[in-house]
This record gives sequence, C-alpha cells and structure tokens, in this order.
Amino acid sequence: MTYFKGLMRPDRRQFSRRTRVCQTLTGFALLLLLEPLYAGEAEIDQSDDGSVTVENSILDDESPSGESPLLPENLLDPGLAHIYMGPLADAVSDAHGKATPLHLLDTDIEPGTSQRLTWSATELFDGVSVSTPVLVANGAAPGPTLCLTAAVHGDELNGIEMVRRVFHDLDPSNLSGALIGIPIVNVQGFRRESRYLPDRRDLNRYFPGNPTGSSAARIAYSLFNDVIKHCDALVDLHTGSFERANLPQLRADLRDPDVLTLTHGFGAVVVLHSKPGVGTLRYAAQLAGIPAVTLEAGGPSELELAEVIHGVKGIETLLTTLGMTRRVRLWGDPEPVYYRSSWVRANNGGILLSNVSLGSTVRKGDLLGAVTDPMSNVRSELRSPYSGRVIGMARNQVVMPGFAAFHVGIETDEASASQQEQEVVQKRPQGGYLDSMSE
Repeated sequence: MTYFKGLMRPDRRQFSRRTRVCQTLTGFALLLLLEPLYAGEAEIDQSDDGSVTVENSILDDESPSGESPLLPENLLDPGLAHIYMGPLADAVSDAHGKATPLHLLDTDIEPGTSQRLTWSATELFDGVSVSTPVLVANGAAPGPTLCLTAAVHGDELNGIEMVRRVFHDLDPSNLSGALIGIPIVNVQGFRRESRYLPDRRDLNRYFPGNPTGSSAARIAYSLFNDVIKHCDALVDLHTGSFERANLPQLRADLRDPDVLTLTHGFGAVVVLHSKPGVGTLRYAAQLAGIPAVTLEAGGPSELELAEVIHGVKGIETLLTTLGMTRRVRLWGDPEPVYYRSSWVRANNGGILLSNVSLGSTVRKGDLLGAVTDPMSNVRSELRSPYSGRVIGMARNQVVMPGFAAFHVGIETDEASASQQEQEVVQKRPQGGYLDSMSE
C-alpha cells in the first residue's frame, strides 16, 4: 500500500489538499476492502447457570452491528508505529514554504494568530439561532490541521475542559500547522444537561449528516462540512455514558497507519482497537480520509480533574510527537494495547457495589463486584470471564437485570485473539443487538 510520502508542499493549503486526496483514497480503500474482515468489541453475558454467552459488538443505541472476524495480520502493532509511516507522521517536515491564512467559517486567520469564531448549526424550536464557539490557532509555520471536538454528547464535560486548557497553554507563534477546537458541539444537550438533542436523538449517530434531514442530521452536516473537512486529523473527546466511567483510553482503528500515528503520539494512554460505528463522527471522518481517534476519559455529568489532566497531557504530547509544537520532554511510556474487550452484565437487579476500580488488573474468575437484592438480601457475584484490565465500569448504583457493569480489556496474543474472535462470531446471535456504552 502506498502512502504518497515525500510530496513537495510549498504551503499548507497545498499540503492539506494533496494529503486529503491521498487520505481519502486510503480511507475508502481500507473501509471497502477490509470491512468484511472486521470484528469489534464482544459483549459477555453470564446466564443463571453460570455459563458464558457472547453477544454481538457493544455499540451505542442506534449503531449497526453484525461484524465478522478480524484476522490479526490486518492489524498494525502500535509498538512499531515508526515503521508504518503514513503522511501524517511527516506532515510538518514535508510542509515547505511559509504558513498561509487559514480560511474557516468565512474568516481568514493569519499565521501566528488565534481567534474565537462562531459556528451556527441550527435553530431551537422557538426559532432562536444556536451558536457555539470555535477556537482556532493558526501557527506561524506550515503543517497539518488538527481538530479537537468535545461534548458531542451534551452531558460529557471532561472534554470541554481539556479543549480549554490545551488552547490556554498554546502559543500560535510556536505552532507548526493549525489547531481547531470545538469545546461544545451539542450546545442544546449541554444546556439541558442531557446526552441527547431535545428531540432525543443521539447526534453521534448522524454523521456526516444530511442538509435536508432531521435536526440531528442537519447539525451533523453543518459541523462536518463547515469545520471537520478542513482538518487533516481529528481527536473526538468523550466520556462513559449512563453512570459509567472509562479509564482514559483511545478508541482507534489499528488498520490505518495514520490512526496508528495518532495513538502512538498520545504517550501513556491505553489503546483499544475499535471499529467506529456507522454514523459516528469518527466513522465519517475516516471515510472522508481524515484519520481520527476517540479519547474516552471518565464519566458523564461531572468534571473529573485527574481525567482532564490525563487527557491534556496526551493531547499536548500528540502535538509534540507530530512536530506541531516543541517541548523538552514527552509524557510517559506507551500503555497496553487491547485488541478485544468484553462487557460483563448483571444477571439480577439490585444494588451494585464494586470490588475493583478503573485500571485494576484482573485474572479470569476474579470478583469484580456484586449485586444485592435490598429486599431479600440475596447476593449475586460478577466475576471476570477473562484475564485483563478494567477499562470501564458502572458507578455504584441500583441496576436492572442485564445492566452492563464492567468493561474488561482482554489480555491475549494474536493467535489466541484470532481463535477467540472465531468463537465470538459462532456464538453471536443474529438480529443486531444494540447498546449504549461507546462513543
């Protein structure tokens, strides 16, 4: 596969145009040629008799499922990211000439300056226009354009603070390329402290959108065409949903060398190999040739300082790794990469109390937590079906039967991963079960 390295780019506009063409062709080729080989996250249900059944991929509530096994040779090893070099890795060194103004939202941002713009996506039901700020820093030197999006789900607050801190610490005179940040994409959901839009639609199921479709489709179309298409790479910031929290982690399609460059650039952040669901911003970006990752950190409806700091360090390390900024030292050693993961569900309703915390290492059979019936005092234990690490979990709360409580990143080598993926597909029921725990 050719990644068109070494193209001469007299300015960033030429770099962006040529790179985007190459990435678009690559993105379509990857999605069309490798799609039949893909398998995503597996979901683990423990039945009443103690047996384990495996259901289809864990996706959010309006995403399609029905994936097939992914052969390990189609995955790239993040530890060898320096070998799989796509155009993004050399974007700064290949961007010759002087920086040029960045034209965005009918505004020219001069090199070495930053501006706060306004993106107007749609109207409220009473006809009042809805606007959200777009932060832009155009570097004094040429390079790629990296985009940060947050609060696509209105109750996910950690990403908002990450974007603010990154831009507050950024000096455009020392930047190569440009950085675009949208701290609150879903303003309507944010104002209502809700994950969803006012019509109960999940905005992250409608990208790249439709200018004549539903409200969600129109907002998605506006964002994608007015902002995202100006990007050479994308980091979409999320948290867990519905009283679940995620260990800081990158959801990434590890078949794409440019996506691998992004994951490697974050430093000490766990990586989970994950196919983007159709309709998500990450899926639409990759289909358009824009390498994208999702950074999940923490839970919804509250600001968590440790997760915010973790995310900011990762993003700033990425900027340094790409050569967009220059810092004395990088942050941390790479964290483990998980090619498979599983959700463990409660069989009975009651009060969930956890015995582990985010990031805990577990072995097969270890106790994760228990659900206790508050009336009968009957206790049901939840044990890990695999050895691995807790990368997501529900907060202690009252749960219903079938509630997804613990997300385990599975320790496995490529050989066993291939065998286990075959078993997952053989046991997977037909009909496309859907869920709501990812981006």
